Amino acid sequence: MDELLSVAEMFRADALTMAGGVPGPVLMEAAGAAVVRAVCERWAPHPTVVLCGPGNNGGDGFVIARLLLEAGWPVRLALLGSRSALRGDAAVAAGRWTGPVEAADPWLLDGNPLVIDALFGAGLARPLDGMAKEVVEAMAGRTVVAVDVPSGLHGDSGQVMGVAPQAALTVTFFRRKPGHLLLPGRVLCGELVVADIGIPDTVLDAIAPRTLVNGPDLWRQRYPWPRFDAHKYARGHAVVLGGARMTGAARLSARGALRAGAGLVTVACPPDSVPVYAAGSPSLIVTDVADGAAFAVLLADPRKNAVLLGPGAGVGEGTRGHVLAALGAGKACVLDADALTSFAESPADLLDRLGGRCLLTPHEGEFARVFPDIAAQEGGKLTRARAAAARCGAVVLLKGADTVVAAPDGRAVVNANAPADLATAGSGDVLAGIALGLIAQGMDAFDAACAAVWLHGEAAGAFGPGLIAEDLPDALPGVLRRLKAGGR
Repeated sequence: MDELLSVAEMFRADALTMAGGVPGPVLMEAAGAAVVRAVCERWAPHPTVVLCGPGNNGGDGFVIARLLLEAGWPVRLALLGSRSALRGDAAVAAGRWTGPVEAADPWLLDGNPLVIDALFGAGLARPLDGMAKEVVEAMAGRTVVAVDVPSGLHGDSGQVMGVAPQAALTVTFFRRKPGHLLLPGRVLCGELVVADIGIPDTVLDAIAPRTLVNGPDLWRQRYPWPRFDAHKYARGHAVVLGGARMTGAARLSARGALRAGAGLVTVACPPDSVPVYAAGSPSLIVTDVADGAAFAVLLADPRKNAVLLGPGAGVGEGTRGHVLAALGAGKACVLDADALTSFAESPADLLDRLGGRCLLTPHEGEFARVFPDIAAQEGGKLTRARAAAARCGAVVLLKGADTVVAAPDGRAVVNANAPADLATAGSGDVLAGIALGLIAQGMDAFDAACAAVWLHGEAAGAFGPGLIAEDLPDALPGVLRRLKAGGR
């Protein structure tokens, strides 16, 4: 169930299933029955309004209303549009409904009934307006069960097309869509149920989806567990560029890299800052670098195979020089925070030098500074991350509660395990450090980014409330033990 299907891919899954001999009305009956099962498992019978739209989502609604009525629920059905205008499977479903069909109107929601939202599915292409908008707005404060997605939510981007209700429960079919996990869709969907309606998994062979939910099954087999005969240099020598003022950021990153398994971690910092870094973890190596030239000399050691630049480094020419030195040395690079912002005036100076061994870890603000034209485009976070990775040839990890990792070849994952506790200063520095530690051990940038994001979220979840960034590295061993034992 790790595949995320776009709206177009889900349409194709339906079409392939019907071409394989399953009639459309059978799929619609199964979809409606799945919604009814989910509703009856959570609520006792009480007044319910089923709101049906003019397409197949509305057809699902007709099935739901009929089955609820047969189960003894008091049901009213309202249709947006004309019954005579229904076509195909939706018309068949409507023909099996023997009760009255009322015109969709906000007043039907008076009295606080349970609302089944079968107005519009994931493929809505334009913002809601007119009566559709009024009816959706009237759902505010009601208990809403959404069929496929809350009406007004786009299934590919998770963006709201004008207005969308807050659902208590969303029932979708076969596989999740990106919009179920991307914000604000993830919040608006409420509890999400994925129902089996008879679409065979074999349709995925023809669809070949390129978007997945992040999880260990994607990268577990390539995780760099240490070999019995390994030594510290075999586990990589990571370098973290340390700044002069915001020293905590680099120290958090370095500790994340150590806990992720890097054999050695060196913090390279200005000479005056050496005592600050040296007073930290005794596991760290601290060395002074006065300028980009000195940094290049440090990186001439071939054993230093992965470099993180940006956390607390400071914005300006100095950081630019260090980044260019690392790229010029051919090292695998993780670029975060100030390393990205330092190129805001001339992004091409950075982007034209990147490659597949590089990982960029921006938040939305940093992303907009380096990819201003892409940031201005519509289409949502997944589309933007993919476009950025294709543009620069590097892996892009676009951070947030709905972090997306995109590779230049079009592969992408959406991460879904990040708790709200991660919204704390320094957590992104630890994330960059974890990714660095994995890359230093030989993981490619895409796998390392996916693994780091998941481990980061699991560590935060394991620690729980009260989390601060310093807690994350020390929560990693417990998560790694479960992972190594085959758990999630």
